[in-house]
Amino acid sequence: MVSLFRVLGASVLFLPALAIAQINMPSGVTPVSHEIYDLHMMVFWIVVAILAVVYGVVIYTLVNHRKSKGVVAATFSENTTVEIIWTIIPLLIITAILVPSIRVLIDMDDFDAAELTVKVTGHQWKWQYEYLEHGVGFFSNLSTPVAQMVGVDKKNEWYLLEVDKPLVLPTNRKVRFVLTSNDVIHSWWVPELGIKRDAVPGYVYEGWARIEEPGTYRGQCAELCGVGHGFMPVVVEAVDPQAFDVWIRKLASAVPSVASDQGWTLPTAMERGAVLYDQHCAVCHKIDGSGMPPTFPALTNSSIATSTDVNRHVDLVLHGVPHTAMQAYAPQFDNEELAAIITYERNAWGHNTGDLVLPSQIQAQRR
Repeated sequence: MVSLFRVLGASVLFLPALAIAQINMPSGVTPVSHEIYDLHMMVFWIVVAILAVVYGVVIYTLVNHRKSKGVVAATFSENTTVEIIWTIIPLLIITAILVPSIRVLIDMDDFDAAELTVKVTGHQWKWQYEYLEHGVGFFSNLSTPVAQMVGVDKKNEWYLLEVDKPLVLPTNRKVRFVLTSNDVIHSWWVPELGIKRDAVPGYVYEGWARIEEPGTYRGQCAELCGVGHGFMPVVVEAVDPQAFDVWIRKLASAVPSVASDQGWTLPTAMERGAVLYDQHCAVCHKIDGSGMPPTFPALTNSSIATSTDVNRHVDLVLHGVPHTAMQAYAPQFDNEELAAIITYERNAWGHNTGDLVLPSQIQAQRR
């Protein structure tokens, strides 16, 4: 029966153009995504059959019972047999949909016997991934160049669907996801994995996947979460288990960078800071630093960016401002990255303070 629905589903996309246009939902690469697709196609063909019967009866009635043919309208007001029929048939249809639907829902919540657990945390506007068994993790940020966003450069194939660090997972292993949020409600959605789970502050939701084919699978945040909602894509890279084991060992053994001021110059910091600012800060404070007050204050000529108290600026970027949209960036960037961003903010847009923030200064103010 399942294979029949897959064949029927494939027939809907017999033209390559329709497949490219994504007229139908994908079958996916996990057991749950296959079950969801089969259920979708079963309901689709049931609806098609109902429409065919209903419209067939309507067309037949219009053609064969019109007044011009001398047909006289019936005068009865009820028919017990018909009422029994149109009660039983919908009940059978609903039962036919209900049983496989419950089975799919049960399978979607089967989190037991997972071989790997990944904690997914939504932030405005990026994802944080933590491999709980290995004690390592990272932030995944949009990597689409700002020049494409503002229309200066031509948009590439994966515009707004590319990240600096994808979530790497092994194929043919059961992976359990635990999802939450650091600020507002987000939703982690990867269609080809058959997963869409809300990430809610203060709550933990679960999902799971066993990816059957290696490849790159893309998704997005599916919950309107603020001005940067369209800028937090999901990219999952599925590799064979051996390659994953090598990758995770390398990630776990990586030595954190030590704060070093050697070779750190103002031109170097400004060049690197400009790139980092455009990628991570411009979505709120805008490329020219004008911000979007009052939620996202302007940095141009601000008391923070032009103050003689550099440590105040460093502290704000490192630890954020509680109960505001300004989050803490200490866990997200290393010392050199933060030093570059702050140096850029203190010397861009005509500020020209001449301040060079050193990586050692950042290290000294980390808590």
